[in-house]
Amino acid sequence: MKFTLSWLKDHLDTAASLEEIVLGLTRVGLEVEGVDNPADRLAPFRVAKILEAAPHPQADKLQVLKVDTGTGEPLQVVCGAPNARAGLYGVFAAPGTYVPGIDVTLKVAAIRGVESHGMMCSERELELSDAHTGIIDLAGEPAVGTPFAEVLGLDDPVIEVAVTPNRQDCMGVRGIARDLAALGLGTLKPGTVESVDGGYDCPVEIRTDDPEGCPAFFGRVVRGVKNGPSPAWLQRRLTAIGLRPISALVDITNFITFDRGRPLHVYDLAKLSGAVVARRAAEGESVVALNGKTYALTPEMTVIADAREVHDIAGIMGGEHSGVETETTDILIECAYFDPQRIGRTGRALGLTSDARTRFERGVDPAFLEGGLQLATRLVLDLCGGDPSRELRAGQPPVIAPQVNYTPDLTKRLTGVTVDPAEQAEILAALGFMVETGDTWCITAPSWRRDVDGAADIVEEVVRISGFDAIPSTPLARAEGVAKPTATPAQLTERTLRRAAAARGLDEAVTWSFIAPQDAESFGGGVFVLENPISADLAVMRPSLLPGLVAAARRNSDRGAASIRLFELGRRYLGEGERLTLGLVLAGARQEKDWRDGAAKGFDVFDAKAEVLALLAAAGAPVERAQAFTGASAWYHPGRSAKLGLGPKTILAEFGELHPRLARAFDLQGRVAVAEIFLDAIPAPRGKRGRAVYSPPALQAVTRDFAFVADKALAADTLLRAVQKAEPKRITAVRLFDLFEGAGIEPGKRSLAIRATLQPDERSFTEEELSAIAGKIVEAARAVGGELRE
Repeated sequence: MKFTLSWLKDHLDTAASLEEIVLGLTRVGLEVEGVDNPADRLAPFRVAKILEAAPHPQADKLQVLKVDTGTGEPLQVVCGAPNARAGLYGVFAAPGTYVPGIDVTLKVAAIRGVESHGMMCSERELELSDAHTGIIDLAGEPAVGTPFAEVLGLDDPVIEVAVTPNRQDCMGVRGIARDLAALGLGTLKPGTVESVDGGYDCPVEIRTDDPEGCPAFFGRVVRGVKNGPSPAWLQRRLTAIGLRPISALVDITNFITFDRGRPLHVYDLAKLSGAVVARRAAEGESVVALNGKTYALTPEMTVIADAREVHDIAGIMGGEHSGVETETTDILIECAYFDPQRIGRTGRALGLTSDARTRFERGVDPAFLEGGLQLATRLVLDLCGGDPSRELRAGQPPVIAPQVNYTPDLTKRLTGVTVDPAEQAEILAALGFMVETGDTWCITAPSWRRDVDGAADIVEEVVRISGFDAIPSTPLARAEGVAKPTATPAQLTERTLRRAAAARGLDEAVTWSFIAPQDAESFGGGVFVLENPISADLAVMRPSLLPGLVAAARRNSDRGAASIRLFELGRRYLGEGERLTLGLVLAGARQEKDWRDGAAKGFDVFDAKAEVLALLAAAGAPVERAQAFTGASAWYHPGRSAKLGLGPKTILAEFGELHPRLARAFDLQGRVAVAEIFLDAIPAPRGKRGRAVYSPPALQAVTRDFAFVADKALAADTLLRAVQKAEPKRITAVRLFDLFEGAGIEPGKRSLAIRATLQPDERSFTEEELSAIAGKIVEAARAVGGELRE
């Protein structure tokens, strides 16, 4: 549903800003999908005056103009518009301006040998209408250089809201204004419709022979109308919401559809024959609709027809034959109420949507038939003239005014929000409800709110106006008999790991628990062999998750996947029993080839290590105490792999690059990083695990850098752990940031540069304290074989 700010203010007397209105719409449940101000797109276009217009020396249909743009010296512009003349005030686009109607950014150009510095614009070039026979000719003498949008009043934001199916009242601008008025953003204007008396009886019989599909059919004739273009204000409103202005008569019906949520239809009286009847379609009937398509009708559909043929798919779309044209002088205005269910079924059967169907199948206000007909008549007389007949009314619209018994404390019980009863009554009255207070309130819903069915709907109305944001976040009490959560700690850990892996960009795979015997042999050998496998390639229970994951990586690679990041959480089947494990594989490129860093980079052992550490931390493992050990399983690359454990007997994971022999066997190119995390090896937390509370230190940390020379055999991790233990309460982090071998370093040794983060507690460090901590770090490094580099 789209509307402009000025259109809204026709119904809402408000001083609220656009930002306040947009926020208010969202608060009352009308989600704002977009706000677009045409003035922003038209900002570069300015009012200009043509000072001179001379024939082009090389082209009969072109003129060379001298244009005053208000920026200094007049500019020379070549123009082909027949109405270009000296003294005309028009719209100028300077070089560098993007013209949306022709999708061109202007530049100084020679046209038939004459330079043109910009252009004078037509309405179509600015996407204001389809008019393009000449340039825009502004009335009066507007100030040269003034923004064109300001002169024409186009500084009018267009607001688009999403209307839920139950809010049929907000399919018109007036319904939206009513909600905002109830919110306190202004006062709803009266919106009364002036009654128009007719001077003669309606010459056309109107009746409904299908009271189920069309309970009420109102209409009247207007003779002597003059159909033509609608006025500029009406065209601008329709254009702003995406509708194409057609003629005054058609534009009036479209305007009322969006203004009041009341679709109508206008027939050319000269094209009708006999009585105009709402009836069911006959078997085999068809109609050519206004969209030019022919639709086959069935007896389940309601139509509007005369004595000769069908003219209208009732409530959905008019027929092409009886539509009004420029030559139309006598018209029949139809205003009817159609059954929402019938309209919905017909529209779905025909695959036909329209603005009318959208409103009728939700349910238009049945009490506004008279008002809608009178409003349409008044606009026709004002814009097209004519002489109206008296009205004809066939049938009666349904009375929709559901009554609900309600107690104000229900709002508190259902939502937890306390709203004063007096405020509740005020909100409901502002929304059009009739409220009779007492011990139990009797509330009558307005005719435009057919969605109100019970007391809970009244609560919703109160709370959405008082503010959904006031609803407290309160857990509901567990109902008696409802089981408590039964997930075990291991199951909760599984859920956490799945989320953590997905959050790190890994895709979950689910592979077979059975694998081929040769694959099982490559990954440690299978203990359990099936006696009656479903396939020879699925004969052994997997001793590792990696065969299935690596095979899945190959299938993804064969299908063109450039970067493969898979994980699986399942069980390995070993001699001592089933072991819950998380396996992962990283293959292909870490990222696609990029102009910034050249060739795409592949995965390596450190990528696998990073994933393992992150997932172990998510599972609650004490990764700060974990150590890397050599001697990973035989299916890992012997020089690019490791085990991670809390000691040599408590191994939490293995990680590294897949052995090149196995990578070739699985037909995978490049390095393949793999890992397995042994979840059953993660120690259970001691006592009850409390929620971690972030408590930032009060004092700023200090960093100190050290470089140590050590044998190549010394693992960097050993050095880092030794330094960390030198002053565990004050050294909060240690990391390696450089490794150097070469000039100045003895053969067989290397320099390891580390950065230690020192965190003071109650007061900042003194120079003496920092020197003492540095001394402890040097001594700790020396204890494991590292000497401070000079």
